[in-house]
Amino acid sequence: MVNALENIQTLSKEAIALLKSLIETPSFSKEEEHTAKLIADFFTEKNIPFQTKKNNLWAFNRYFDESKPTVLLNSHHDTVKPNKSWTLDPFKAIEQDGKLFGLGSNDAGGCLVSLIATFCYFYDRTDLTYNVAIATTAEEEISGKEGLEIVAPELPEIAFAIVGEPTEMHLAVAEKGLLVLDCTAKGISGHAAREEGDNAIYKALKDIQWIKTHQFPKVSPTLGPIKMSVTIINAGTQHNVVPDACTFTIDVRVTDQYTLEEVIEEIRSNIQSEVAPRSIRLRPSSIPMEHPIVQEGLKLGRNAYGSPTTSDQALLDCPSLKMGPGHSGRSHSADEFIYLHEIEEGISQYIQMLEGVVTR
Repeated sequence: MVNALENIQTLSKEAIALLKSLIETPSFSKEEEHTAKLIADFFTEKNIPFQTKKNNLWAFNRYFDESKPTVLLNSHHDTVKPNKSWTLDPFKAIEQDGKLFGLGSNDAGGCLVSLIATFCYFYDRTDLTYNVAIATTAEEEISGKEGLEIVAPELPEIAFAIVGEPTEMHLAVAEKGLLVLDCTAKGISGHAAREEGDNAIYKALKDIQWIKTHQFPKVSPTLGPIKMSVTIINAGTQHNVVPDACTFTIDVRVTDQYTLEEVIEEIRSNIQSEVAPRSIRLRPSSIPMEHPIVQEGLKLGRNAYGSPTTSDQALLDCPSLKMGPGHSGRSHSADEFIYLHEIEEGISQYIQMLEGVVTR
């Protein structure tokens, strides 16, 4: 037990050092090649073979056995761009009062290095009943197509996954999917001073009112109801011309009670406007409450909840649990930080949970 504790403490120090290097290496989405190299160098120093594709890296435990199921540990190393409210240098890792400041420290650097440390803890183990894989991926912040989406086909079948996002190490057992729908109401143009034309704005307003008030009948026990919001609207070219088209965009947060296709069909059958989905990639995800990894987390006093935000979980076709050190409210904020103790505790809790599943 003492050796295991010492091992975790060493891994925590290494994880924090890696995080500091990642903070000081800009890695905006689609520009992650330098942080990818940092992670590659870290694995090389640990004598851990890895594979790469674009700015993504993945690796497997030393004694990988095709006859065993595989658990995937995943988080991202891209960041958003810093906003103008930063008072600190976003690309300088500043340690102060038990906090580590820097862009990406909380979202999702702390999660990423904690999962890398957890993978290293299990890497040489010969007593595993599961294989353990790690995937450090790109483009999560823009829901890009050259991140986890191109890594997933390279992996074996995944029994379940842990996706690292800041949840204070609580258990996000379900996550809403995302649909972005571009809609067009069509009318007939005419002179605004005469009774001419068919105003597309008025048609759009009727549809928008339906969107505002409609309730999908099935409500998720963990995620609640589907939420629809009209977020963009455009119409008209000049004040005296009745517009013949009005476009608007709907942000739809979909629960595990419906497929994206079912939601699209429900909307199309109830509004006049044409509906064009931008993508049907970002699907709702969940893991059963009775799943062993969830039960291990509950034993540690963690809470289970449904997450309204979308992550790379949406790209995985397996049961997945979103959890990690850090607080979601700090993500994308000025002077972003993570507490050092959150990383240390995160590594310990990840390991304890997986010990209860992968060594039985």
